[in-house]
Amino acid sequence: MNNKQIIFKKRPSGVPEAATWQLETNPLPELQEGEILIQHHYISLDPAMRGWMNDTKSYIPPIAIDDVMRAGSIGKVIKNNGNSKFEVGDCVTSWGGVQQYAITNGDGWYKVDERLAPMPMYLGTLGMPGMTAYFGITEVGKIKEGDIVLVSGAAGAVGSIVGQIAKIKGCTVIGIAGGKEKCDYLINELGFDEAIDYKSENIYSALKKKCPKGIDVYFDNVGGVILDAALSKLRMHARVVICGAISQYNNKTKINGPSNYLSLLVTRSTMQGMVVMDYIKEYGVAAKQMGTWLQQGKLKSREDIYEGIENFQETYKRLFSGEKNGKLILKVIED
Repeated sequence: MNNKQIIFKKRPSGVPEAATWQLETNPLPELQEGEILIQHHYISLDPAMRGWMNDTKSYIPPIAIDDVMRAGSIGKVIKNNGNSKFEVGDCVTSWGGVQQYAITNGDGWYKVDERLAPMPMYLGTLGMPGMTAYFGITEVGKIKEGDIVLVSGAAGAVGSIVGQIAKIKGCTVIGIAGGKEKCDYLINELGFDEAIDYKSENIYSALKKKCPKGIDVYFDNVGGVILDAALSKLRMHARVVICGAISQYNNKTKINGPSNYLSLLVTRSTMQGMVVMDYIKEYGVAAKQMGTWLQQGKLKSREDIYEGIENFQETYKRLFSGEKNGKLILKVIED
């Protein structure tokens, strides 16, 4: 059996180019005692992948040159050489990387039930993005009923769940997204109270109009100018959740930081970064609650799925071009 893999070959400067990765087809080695062979069905594509390519200090070590490109994955166990924790046919998820197969002793892999939800949902709403949204808005954002919540990247995998959870908790929610179609989706499908199209509206004017009373919680996925504008609308004791800064990830120059940070002082507000891995021991509780909301129809999930491991780079670009709707996923199993 051969394994198609996306190998990380070159650290990018700015937007990753074709030479950043190389598609290789390599033979699968024999399983050692205690190992399992997993056939990947789907791979998760996330903005955080761009940061993992940089050789800088972060919350997780950078991807090493000539390693398989790091990514979340989900698939099925198709061979087992004496591993007592898994059985052939188990549906499992972990950081399997951008490849069609993974060999592992099972550490860090988790069984999921595809009878309860389709595989792609475990890479989105019931996976890392959903956990990020849940803990980011409840534990870091500390939302409470009546709060005014502003979310950037609101039509994305994390932002769309953040806004919906805030609505479930009785908050007023304003989402920032790019384009009329995405803004309509936020209001008409997800139940947001207002939407701001950063591509056609002046962000400061739009915030003044749609957040006239200011904001209690800002959940930031984009950084840059939008973060700066949001800081100007903080109410007393507001909370700013720094989840990501996708507008800055491909910068070749220094990151554009906020000039309005003194708003934190004036309003006695807090700005806190969050990394979902800090809450790993509580994933089960969050997944159960999210699953209940999905069953009740209070929470909607959208996955944007593309096919073919050979199309990895083109699909990855959609993270930054905005040419996606919801959670971006690559199907790598060949029918």
